[in-house]
Amino acid sequence: MRLFAAVVPPEAARAELAAAVARVRALPGADRLRWTEPAEWHLALAFYGSVAEELVPALRERLARGAGRHRPGTLRLAGAGRFAHRVLWAGVEGDREILRALAGSAVAAARRCGVAMPGDRPYRPHLTLARGRPGRHRVDLAPYAAALADYAGSPWPLAAFRLVRSHLPAEGVPGARPRYETLDAWPLGDG
Repeated sequence: MRLFAAVVPPEAARAELAAAVARVRALPGADRLRWTEPAEWHLALAFYGSVAEELVPALRERLARGAGRHRPGTLRLAGAGRFAHRVLWAGVEGDREILRALAGSAVAAARRCGVAMPGDRPYRPHLTLARGRPGRHRVDLAPYAAALADYAGSPWPLAAFRLVRSHLPAEGVPGARPRYETLDAWPLGDG
């Protein structure tokens, strides 16, 4: 099963950002991007890819232990940027060091369980808003990032993270999106 660990902003934070994103989606060319929906929005900590079912119980156990080792904090969605022409994202401010530590724990938990993880890359917390299309349909994401650069949402508590299963959409179905299912969630500082 395809899994990832993530922090999911509360509904109020996602609604605030959705209102700002709605204005950006009205900009010329925005219809050529693949926009994510607020219900899907999350701050990924670690992407595990396809994980054998027999490894999932050990992964859950290690993630639960790891959650207890990190203190709660406060975050807010703020600013925006882009990864070249591929991804438009919203940034995060506040206790980012807790996010980095959680990401490190999520990766370490997977490795200890035998889940193959890619090489070390610096963790860059972000929330994916839209994806560009490759090739001749490429869209310059700079105007969209600039339109959200001054966005600053309300603070919210960073109190838990989740293990999420990603169900890929059926191939060949126009507009189909992945579906996310929370398998488990753990409060921070519980252990």
